[in-house]
Amino acid sequence: MATIEDVAREAGVSISTVSYALSGKRSIKETTRDRVLEAAAKLGYLPNASARTLAANRSQIFAVTAPLHPDTDHSAHMTFAMEVTKAARDLDYDTLLLVHNDALEGMKRSAATSLADGIVVLDVDAHDPRATLARQLACPVVFIGIPDDTAGLVCVDLDFEAAAAMAIDRLMAAGRTRIGLISHPEETLQRESNFPLRFLHGFERRVAELGIEHVEITPPTHRGLEAVEQLLETMPDVDGLVLNTNMDVASSVTAALALHGRSVPTDVSVIAAGVTFSTLRFPVPLDTIPLDAHASCSAAVEMLARMVETGATLPETTLITPAYNDHGSVAPAYGHATIQAR
Repeated sequence: MATIEDVAREAGVSISTVSYALSGKRSIKETTRDRVLEAAAKLGYLPNASARTLAANRSQIFAVTAPLHPDTDHSAHMTFAMEVTKAARDLDYDTLLLVHNDALEGMKRSAATSLADGIVVLDVDAHDPRATLARQLACPVVFIGIPDDTAGLVCVDLDFEAAAAMAIDRLMAAGRTRIGLISHPEETLQRESNFPLRFLHGFERRVAELGIEHVEITPPTHRGLEAVEQLLETMPDVDGLVLNTNMDVASSVTAALALHGRSVPTDVSVIAAGVTFSTLRFPVPLDTIPLDAHASCSAAVEMLARMVETGATLPETTLITPAYNDHGSVAPAYGHATIQAR
């Protein structure tokens, strides 16, 4: 029986384009739609979701395991869950959100009962037990996030190491040579949530390569004022700051610096890197290197749909290249002419 991937290959388009052409959910070129319909007819593909489900004995559901922790950033958590849901909907799948602390039990139940055709794993830890379980399940699994051991897994995420290096290079290009990092709270790092750890490692690697004076702050709370006070106590003459933290901390940093007589970007240039939120409504909009939930979730869901449709699993890690959004929070240090960042 023909699959959606067969139709995509025959028509020379992506799986999502086939879904759009057959469902009419999005506007696409008429010539593209005709090509997809011709390919579907030629291969005998069943475009109706219920017919496809019955024929393939599938539920048309993706389970999304995203357990809640005491330190969970609920805004980022729901952003990713929603982007997975939207990407799944575009491919005619529903989603089932698993938020119980016993994430392993939810994954086992979803796989054993055929409740879901595939599983998306969110909020990945460095030594995540779900990685071990995923290698044992017959049900396809895709990780949005990267555990330390990726053997046998399919993973998608922002290249956090490259994002950290990009932030440092931008600050260095502006003549900022005493650079601080405000990371996530200690509780999150102790849990081994892997994206702040990967960013931290990338930061440490790049400052070591460049021989930069630096300081790393892992605040005990989510309050920006306390983080800035800790930063200035450790490095009073800091002139560049990287924020890999949540929105509450990032949005209060400029006011906290102002309490100590420091302005952004003149005294301290600031970049928010590896973040899901916009800074355009901050008192001072900050340059960002976004963690684009849409990009990573769309890529992951397409991979999972392909695995379900074909039955094939090719372990791979896909790193999304970081992009830089300039909002004016990085300025040349006094007496320094800005140079092009590498």
